[in-house]
Amino acid sequence: MEFNQNNGTRSSSISRRTNETDIKLAFAVDGSGVSELETDVPFLNHMLDLFAKHGQFDLKVQARGDIEIDDHHTVEDIGICLGQTLREALGDKKGIKRYANVFIPMDEALAQVVIDVSNRPHFEYRAQYPSSQVGSFSTELVHEFLWKLALEARITLHVIVHYGQNTHHMIEAVFKALGRALDEATSIDPRVTGVPSTKGVL
Repeated sequence: MEFNQNNGTRSSSISRRTNETDIKLAFAVDGSGVSELETDVPFLNHMLDLFAKHGQFDLKVQARGDIEIDDHHTVEDIGICLGQTLREALGDKKGIKRYANVFIPMDEALAQVVIDVSNRPHFEYRAQYPSSQVGSFSTELVHEFLWKLALEARITLHVIVHYGQNTHHMIEAVFKALGRALDEATSIDPRVTGVPSTKGVL
């Protein structure tokens, strides 16, 4: 799976290497829900697969990190890379819907994701999970991933988990809602001329 912006699709790729992580990531907004995910964090693989499938994005991630310390750096840096590729893939944002508000149930859990592709990075997060861990994955890393995604993509992102009893279900609902909300917000509206802002720029 290789993407570039010269093939007529809204897509981008990035390589990011630090002393803590080595990441290669490719992202296509106008995809078909295909993902190829190779990271050291199995639960994040699962969540990114859901995100791509429900957003109809194509996503390829190859990531290695210092998981002998913990998963933090790997999860954070994948969020950074995904945000940067999303921002680049959207280009000048002409014709996009810009806003989206999506509710997703997962059995007993209900999550809501609200997005403004605004070029103003902001993140609000309202979630209380019954467990601090899902397997070996720390639930506090959900916040870290989403915050870095919003920051680097320069979007306004509000995430609310209204209720739930199973932590896995609650986080799964978040990532499904994120995919569907981002798909809607970045979709092209043929009625929109230029960018959907009275400022004339996003």
